[in-house]
Amino acid sequence: MHIISKKRLMAAGRKHPDALAPLIRWYRVAKKALWNDVHEARADFPHADPVDKFTVFNIKKNEYRLITVIHYNRFKVYVRAVLTHEEYDKGKWKDD
Repeated sequence: MHIISKKRLMAAGRKHPDALAPLIRWYRVAKKALWNDVHEARADFPHADPVDKFTVFNIKKNEYRLITVIHYNRFKVYVRAVLTHEEYDKGKWKDD
């Protein structure tokens, strides 16, 4: 998959240093993947959830949520946000 953008993951890692290693792990796995649908993404990340137009990944045992938009037909993953569970629960990210 082509990940757009790694910079957002690294910025989230600077903001939340305890999330950096899990985000890098997610990046490495996702970059090598060729997912055709959410079921294939779940083979690598069992807790990936489709939420409206987004795919949400649990990071660091659900302490953080990685919000993405995945275009499976083009093998592209757009990183929208990395949020704490509390920020995620507020739901403002759905307006993007």
